[in-house]
Amino acid sequence: MNDSPVDMCVPSFGHGLDEALLIEWVAGVGDRVERGDAVAVVETDKASTEIVAELDGWVTAHSAEAGTVLRSGEPLYRLTTDQPPPSESQRSSRVNGEEI
Repeated sequence: MNDSPVDMCVPSFGHGLDEALLIEWVAGVGDRVERGDAVAVVETDKASTEIVAELDGWVTAHSAEAGTVLRSGEPLYRLTTDQPPPSESQRSSRVNGEEI
């Protein structure tokens, strides 16, 4: 896998649920995550659940703050897969060219 940043999107919550409230970030910007690690906690009308990493890598940006309503398919966080996270001055707060 190359070291290009990957935008990880909000998953589908199933059962006709298209959105969820972001309760908290478990993985902060700069944190290393492995596939299956919790990245964020969200709450739907039915339950609270963890969103887990689909890939190993370093979280380089978040797209929302706690208290934000997330829709399935929207960018949630950015992951860099094969290199350490950038220094504080190099960290991006942009996903898909937009401020996040």
